[in-house]
Formats: sequence, C-alpha cells, structure tokens
Amino acid sequence: MKLLSIIIPVYNAEKYLKECIDSILEQSFEDFELLLIDDGSKDSSGLICDSYAQEDERVKSFHLENGGPSRARNYGIRKAIGEYI
Repeated sequence: MKLLSIIIPVYNAEKYLKECIDSILEQSFEDFELLLIDDGSKDSSGLICDSYAQEDERVKSFHLENGGPSRARNYGIRKAIGEYI
C-alpha cells in the first residue's frame, strides 16, 4: 500500500499537463501513487496521461466521459489505495 494518493482531474490540459506531472514525479518523496483522471478531454491530454502511466509504475491513468472535476475527483478517491489522499 502506498502512503499517499495524489488525484489530478484532467480536462483539456495538454499545454500544462507535462509540467504538472513532472513536478510531482521529481519530488524526493516517492511513496505515492499519482492518479490522472481524464475527464473526456478533446485534446491530447488522455494520451499524455497514458504515456506517463506506461513509463512510471506510480502513475495510473483513467478515462471518463466528461462529467466535471468533482465527478473525476470522486472517481479518483474510489480508485485510490493510499493511506492519505
């Protein structure tokens, strides 16, 4: 079990998404999972999420139909395995 679950709802964020993900993955603390919840993005955000999930075992990528950030966040909470969210 991971100590920390970090949930990021993603919607059409391709312009800033890599910088966001990289800043989390570059932290010295490593006992976490990063859940990227693509909320029906129309740009390449979903592909970026999948790419990071394939490259780093701490990253998980999920895809939903657009339902808003609260729905995406709640989905992430249900999928989280960390002791803290």
